[in-house]
Amino acid sequence: MNSKHIFAGIAALALASVAACTTNETLGRSQLLLVDNAQLAEPAMAAWQETLKTSKISNDAEMNRRVKTVGARIVQAAGLSGQAWEYVVFDNPQPNAFVIPGNKVGVNSGLFKVVKNDDQLAAVLGHETGHNIAQHAAERYSQQVATSVGIQVAAGATSGRTQQVISSYGGIGAQLGVILPFSRQHELEADKIGVDLMAKAGYKPSESIALWRNMAAQRTGGAQPQFLSTHPSDDTRISQLQAYIKSKGYS
Repeated sequence: MNSKHIFAGIAALALASVAACTTNETLGRSQLLLVDNAQLAEPAMAAWQETLKTSKISNDAEMNRRVKTVGARIVQAAGLSGQAWEYVVFDNPQPNAFVIPGNKVGVNSGLFKVVKNDDQLAAVLGHETGHNIAQHAAERYSQQVATSVGIQVAAGATSGRTQQVISSYGGIGAQLGVILPFSRQHELEADKIGVDLMAKAGYKPSESIALWRNMAAQRTGGAQPQFLSTHPSDDTRISQLQAYIKSKGYS
């Protein structure tokens, strides 16, 4: 392999990465964003439509009402009520929830085994909305693209092929970038944004701590819930929430 190609390619990738770095004021840090959530909405929609086709949708009127009502208050608090949001409750016993670009939010019926009131439901939906505000899906996807481009570059791709590699990374790459779990850092950031949204929406932020204690109890009773599969430990999450809520003067 020609070392000249390797170094030229790495330099091109580095320059592209620096150019794509932006500061997220909400997070107080810079992010590598080769795309944004809006650009991921179309490939994410394919994943969402597939989920709707292959998963059983719950017709429980009360669950659906609660999710849509609480979700609307959270979105309004976030200043995002001018956008279209879709909430679907899936008939699935796993205590899980997720959000994908395009403002699509899925909530499993099993979540209501651990959510004891609307404040705790607001903690979940605030958390998911927090991922959206933080551009976590776009950041994760951009990191995956950068890794893919890096591999191509190391194989001898020229800098002129960088955009082509990024484009060809669509399809399955885009869907994996949407579906794969967030990092622990992302989860803790979404927790804090969610708490802020809870407070603005008139919900009790301390109920987010109660929620994660419920989650921990659910986990000790059997298999680890999917919602916690790649997330921070319960102790870490609870301690950071306690510290953040205290620092903000929330109750």
